[in-house]
Amino acid sequence: MKNPWLNYVLIRLGLFIGVLVILVALGFDKFYSALIAAVLSLAISLLFFRKQRERVSEAVYNRIYKNDTEGSPDPESDLENEILDSTDK
Repeated sequence: MKNPWLNYVLIRLGLFIGVLVILVALGFDKFYSALIAAVLSLAISLLFFRKQRERVSEAVYNRIYKNDTEGSPDPESDLENEILDSTDK
């Protein structure tokens, strides 16, 4: 997938649903199953999905850096930012 956000979210969601289905099938309470599934999916994603998290982090950085270097498409926003920056000094 080209979109790292979508890739990471789908992996995490699939992991959560998979663990939730297994716990409910084993007879656990639905509420506690959801809590346990959330914790386990978080732990598993932290341990095994570092590359996907780094890709999402790069996408966030690139979007922020792109907005800083190019400015906004709205000229009034740039003017407002200049006014606010000059009053901070």
